Amino acid sequence: MNSLMKKLKIQYPIFLSPMAGVSTPELAAAVSNAGGLGSLGLAACDLNTAKEYIVQTQRLTDQPFQVNFFCHQPITATPHDIQNWIDYLSPHFRNLQMQPPASLSADFKSFLSDSSYLDLVLDAGCQIVSFHFGLPTQEQITTLKQHGVILMATATCLAEALSIQNAGLDIIIAQGIEAGGHRGLFQQDQESGLSTHALLLQLRAHIHLPIVCAGGIMHGQQGKLLLDDGASAIQLGTAFIQCAQSAASDQYRNALFQQLKTAITACISGRPARAIINDWHHLVDCKNRPSLPSYPYPYSIAKQLSAIVPTEHNDFSIFWAGANVHQIRALSPEALIQTLVKEMQ
Repeated sequence: MNSLMKKLKIQYPIFLSPMAGVSTPELAAAVSNAGGLGSLGLAACDLNTAKEYIVQTQRLTDQPFQVNFFCHQPITATPHDIQNWIDYLSPHFRNLQMQPPASLSADFKSFLSDSSYLDLVLDAGCQIVSFHFGLPTQEQITTLKQHGVILMATATCLAEALSIQNAGLDIIIAQGIEAGGHRGLFQQDQESGLSTHALLLQLRAHIHLPIVCAGGIMHGQQGKLLLDDGASAIQLGTAFIQCAQSAASDQYRNALFQQLKTAITACISGRPARAIINDWHHLVDCKNRPSLPSYPYPYSIAKQLSAIVPTEHNDFSIFWAGANVHQIRALSPEALIQTLVKEMQ
């Protein structure tokens, strides 16, 4: 048992990725009860739902789990960019005999701009909090640390990892380019494009904090390589989406097993994210597309388009998945944890 596992009081160096929209208390608790670190991705939740999820998870497990929030800098999209994006996607709505929305909304709140989420974390007694898309304010960090909360944040490059370390957080989630879902970029001119393993090798020479590797990990052998080369733990998301306890639809689960390829695009939400390749990549993310409204405004129209039942010629489903999704296995959370542990040994 390494020092990070002792600090977090977990049996195995395996984290569940906090996947907003897919996370459930049942999945978080199942992973924690199986000896890993469960998680709740709360970025898409309003305050009441976030509180309900935390309380439900605490009822289902007495083991540690993390709660995750987005820390993007809130930027109001210009009316010009919003209208251009609506106009650009309107033909796809009409082809599906649907009306496009008249406006776009910013549905994902930032931990930076709503103090009620900090209050929720403290009132609920959350032990471990992680952040994506950036860092909390120094005042928020100080308050959380004063209450004994263990803090983690995602880094996609050395510059971001150094920012996390210098801000006084406890753990770095090193997210490689293979990871499904949103890139955790918060210094966007620093996009490294590094694989998970290459990022680990770069960080370990400059970082003294524990490093948790995330991105493309589906089998224990992949995890063992990272642990042998200096990672303190591994974090998996795509591998757990297929579990019955996740909030993924049957259509989503089925797509994961169809040996499809993935790619990164920003046109779905306004920020780079890896998903199963479909019409978003072929028909929308083209050279002639207009400038994207700032995140998360494009996400509101993307979710409406993706909700339309796909046909043979139109599929705008949003299925976040890692680059190694073809290696996915149909296992319960408990069986997956035990399988990973055996493979790492």
